[in-house]
Amino acid sequence: MKLIPVIDLMQGQVVRAVRGNRQAYQPIVSQLCASSDPVTVAKTLCEHCATRQLYVADLDALLGKSAQVVTLQALLQAMPGLELWLDAGFASAEAAETLRSGLGAAGQQVVAVFGSESLASRAELQRCFSGTNATGMKAAAQPASAEGVLSLDRRDGQRLDAAGCWDAPALWPKRVIVMTLERVGSDAGPDLDTLLEVRRKSPGTCIVGAGGIRNSIDLSRARDAGAAAWLVASALHDGRLPRARA
Repeated sequence: MKLIPVIDLMQGQVVRAVRGNRQAYQPIVSQLCASSDPVTVAKTLCEHCATRQLYVADLDALLGKSAQVVTLQALLQAMPGLELWLDAGFASAEAAETLRSGLGAAGQQVVAVFGSESLASRAELQRCFSGTNATGMKAAAQPASAEGVLSLDRRDGQRLDAAGCWDAPALWPKRVIVMTLERVGSDAGPDLDTLLEVRRKSPGTCIVGAGGIRNSIDLSRARDAGAAAWLVASALHDGRLPRARA
């Protein structure tokens, strides 16, 4: 099972995510590093997981404020070769491309994560993954790693999905995250029923789980349920997942 470490950014520091209650998040306390500095935490987690992929939730942007461009630039400059999956509350493909462009050359390292809780419409869902821009013209070619990711978001059994993403598997990209927010930081175990539901809708999709992983046993169960990877933070910071082999 591939692990993709997660950092949640708020006002320039890493915070601990618990059940999606973003306003109440506190600075991270970790067994792996004695810091909430984003670069320090990101390097530590990526080394622990032996990966060059990192998921970043820009909570300022998700709460309607400006994206944390300076912090994102610092991460990208400090970690050449990093593939940074960024959820910054993108309502459209244009919004994601604007932010990537604003990060300069390092913006090519950013993979936009389009959350179903944020996308403005079904038309925007299609635009994000059809290879066209906001005018309907074919967009400029991008590296394969820059292809966006869709996050199917839900909380407490309810889909966060004004755009109808959950019921449009024909429009999904190659990689889809199943984000169960009430399980994030909850020590409640992964929601494998929802993951299996998504697999049935699109058997060929690469599914990445998110939320609830407590230990290696949970990872094995998630792998057996068909997850290709899992987004993890709390179990890493609490020392419940061993260091990966390079």
